[in-house]
Amino acid sequence: MTKQTQIRNVDLHFLATPDEAAQIRERMASIGMTSLGAYLRKMAIDGMIVQLDLSDVKDLVSLLRRCSNNLNQIARQANEIHSIYETDIEDLRRQYDTLWDSANKILSSLAKI
Repeated sequence: MTKQTQIRNVDLHFLATPDEAAQIRERMASIGMTSLGAYLRKMAIDGMIVQLDLSDVKDLVSLLRRCSNNLNQIARQANEIHSIYETDIEDLRRQYDTLWDSANKILSSLAKI
């Protein structure tokens, strides 16, 4: 028997909430499929689940926030006692902005997965 002529006689069954069923039907409709069985079979065989450990990214964001607070404190103190050059502060801000840009690119890339 070829793959196309095989008889599907194994029953696979699962329960879903009404919200889950609606989401399944919405996704099915979004790709133009009308057969629930074909869609579920295709997703079960070819679909993939991506589970990401984002703890490192969360740590990065936390560090960036702390760095931001520290930078603001340094800038305030430097402005009060005039012991740091304005160009140094601007350099720190540029470096910090570059850091945030990199972090945002990482987060955007992860969001697309």
